[in-house]
Amino acid sequence: MTSSSPADLSADHSPVLYTADFLFTGMGGAQSPGGVVVSRGTVAATGHPDLLRQNYPQAQEIAVGGVIAPPPVNAHTHLDMSAYGFQALPYFRWIPEVVVAQKELRGVTAAQIGADTLAALRQPVGDIVWDPAVLEALLPREDLSGVLYLEVLGPKPEQAQERFGRLREEIDRYRRLERPSGLRLGVSPHATYTVSAPLLRLVSDYAAGEGLPMQIHVAEHPSELELFATGAGPLWEHRIPGLSPENFAEVIGRVPEPDLTPVRYLDELGVLHRRPTLVHMVNVTDEDIVRVAQAGCAVVTCPRSNQHLECGRFRWSDFAAAGIEIALGTDSVASGETLDARDELAFAQALYPQMDPRLLLRAAVKGGARVLGLKVPTIRRGEPWRKEYLWSGPA
Repeated sequence: MTSSSPADLSADHSPVLYTADFLFTGMGGAQSPGGVVVSRGTVAATGHPDLLRQNYPQAQEIAVGGVIAPPPVNAHTHLDMSAYGFQALPYFRWIPEVVVAQKELRGVTAAQIGADTLAALRQPVGDIVWDPAVLEALLPREDLSGVLYLEVLGPKPEQAQERFGRLREEIDRYRRLERPSGLRLGVSPHATYTVSAPLLRLVSDYAAGEGLPMQIHVAEHPSELELFATGAGPLWEHRIPGLSPENFAEVIGRVPEPDLTPVRYLDELGVLHRRPTLVHMVNVTDEDIVRVAQAGCAVVTCPRSNQHLECGRFRWSDFAAAGIEIALGTDSVASGETLDARDELAFAQALYPQMDPRLLLRAAVKGGARVLGLKVPTIRRGEPWRKEYLWSGPA
């Protein structure tokens, strides 16, 4: 039996057996196929559909297909860019031609639009905040959970202390708005090439000392790898005029060299051992993956954005084999098209047909929760049944 609104039936009929292609309860691994028995709005049992049919022969069965799971987590996005239009360009062009050129569209209004979208989807968020005013708008909201990472930029080393002082003032100012069950504050040194070495050290040490979660954009586009190897290339050529020093070596405090990667740089700078969450991580070496695993860092991949900005493909199997926690993010609507992490998961399944979709599903839910420091949501006997557990479409 099928229904156009299966989530509503359990309130009027008892019991109901929902069956799906995939079930992830938040405990253990995902299973395929799976089912949940709901009685009077409460979860009565979960497991394989055959066993549930045997144990609950009186249940009305509804084949919903797709996925039954807690809502996925959007572990990395930019809500304040929610008023931007989608545009696919090479990354080194996309920054000046889209992000900078349309910066008047960024801000509180756009962030609220994005936040409303995720609140309606019941999806926790890891949001990068460019304008501190967004913190004042979003932190009091009771319909969102996750982390708001206040972004830090500053490639000129002589400005490190001044920029760090402003960051501390902003964190002290907005921490009063944090709520135990709501959004928390974090910090985000933007990227390995837009934050000077002294500032990176200051921010990472401060975050560790204050217990602030931290995200950094790392190894997103091949041009970033080229920049660390040669000190030149399209990423440096397209930098924002006046923002950076004349030479890239001044930013990182050392001479670029052929085997220097962004990950190795962070490791030798002492930042990796602070265990930041590393976002993108597309253009990496085998040694980079080992360094990340040894440091205990988690990673967030944004497959749609990476494809649209010609970044390459995240080495999912290699990171998973190294035991690294993986989560999914949408980046922004400007590069990822939508904020729905279910869309990101569907794209990932098509991009990685050789991967077990149950592992991808786990990353979207459990991986995201762990990356943001949230309690992993569960579907278990005796707990309330929620309509958002029914995902539409394939996993």
